[in-house]
Amino acid sequence: MFNKKRSLAAGALAVSAAVVLAGCSGGEPEAGATYDPDEKVTLDLAFWGNDVRAELYNEVIAAFNEEYPNITVNSSFLDFPAFWEKRQTEAAGKNLPDVMQFDYSYLRQYAQNGLLLDLEPYLGSVIQTEPLAQNILDIGVVDDTTFAIPTSTNAWGMYTNPVLIEQAGVEEFAGGSWEDYTDWMADVTEASGGSFWGGSDYTGRIQNFELQLRAEGSYLFSEDGEPGFDEERLTEFWESGQRIRDGIGVPQQRVEEILPLSPFDTAIAASELTWDNFGSGYLGNLGEGYTELGLVAPPVTEEGAKDLYLKPSMLHAIAANTEHPEAAATLVDFLINSPQSGEIFGTNRGIPASETALEAADLDPLSQQIADYEASIADRLGDAPPVPIVGFGTLEEKFRLLGTELNFGTITVEDAVSQFFSEMDVVLNQ
Repeated sequence: MFNKKRSLAAGALAVSAAVVLAGCSGGEPEAGATYDPDEKVTLDLAFWGNDVRAELYNEVIAAFNEEYPNITVNSSFLDFPAFWEKRQTEAAGKNLPDVMQFDYSYLRQYAQNGLLLDLEPYLGSVIQTEPLAQNILDIGVVDDTTFAIPTSTNAWGMYTNPVLIEQAGVEEFAGGSWEDYTDWMADVTEASGGSFWGGSDYTGRIQNFELQLRAEGSYLFSEDGEPGFDEERLTEFWESGQRIRDGIGVPQQRVEEILPLSPFDTAIAASELTWDNFGSGYLGNLGEGYTELGLVAPPVTEEGAKDLYLKPSMLHAIAANTEHPEAAATLVDFLINSPQSGEIFGTNRGIPASETALEAADLDPLSQQIADYEASIADRLGDAPPVPIVGFGTLEEKFRLLGTELNFGTITVEDAVSQFFSEMDVVLNQ
């Protein structure tokens, strides 16, 4: 049994120390702060991305200023790792930007340390909630309080390569159990004559384990950081991948040779289970000769189970240290809900979570395919799990590394399970 400590231990995650310092020192805006539409206000906006996304933000800010000429928005961007390194430093000094593009994996840590503004007073008034489904709004909730609003959504799915499937002379995966999927992979691998494989060992991804646990009525981790599985269940999961590791899936040595690309990116695997917003990257990497991909639902563990869920591609949050909370909330609403935002950004940030933004977006064929896919799995969509525990990224990476060792044959399932539970013991602060 794991007893997660309420206080966050320094070292549980790389960013913990800086964030805890800020959380312990206050920085909440004064109660009753109001927004004067005639007052000149300046807001800092930070996001991760590249020059293309930066130009889109500039266009959206220009549209925002047409409606709110009194609010000056100073934007800045970095790549993803550098973005969070800078946030750590700012958090320690209680000087976070007013509005931030936010990642799901950091939400609990920043929220629980008092670094993010409680958005509840602005929901339904400054920040429109009608265009956002309740299960989407719930994604930004930590400890019964809304701290962030999803900008866009994605869901777990299976991409398939129609070119390889045609070459193999097999049909598209028609759905079924995990064993059915393994059988399908075996058919593709055999039919290819050694030139490509049906897929990779899906037991190396913690999300596939989560999918099975959710179908069984359990979870990876509870709100309090309690695991929803034991050693026996993890052993069963990793043992289920042995057939794939015995020759059905891409050999690990081949996987290592093509890094940082994946077997699916390089057309040596006919399928890959992943988040549905990876599609454009796949098409770009596959290159000439690829104009479309297959996108189907993952295998089924239990018929009728609500095992899938919508995850935010990203969110927007407001710093607790902002001096202009209502103006910041006005900007967040525009970035998420406005038709101008949907029209300008399109799917650059993922499929828009807001109906008003989505209706205004011009979806390319792949984006429309993803939107249609998310609509097609509505019957399998359940409530999103709690916001990831502090340290989830560490455990996800450990899971992946152990999966790699299993594929190399350098570790037994028993040892892999033991190592993962030892890592959990450290991360969850027993």
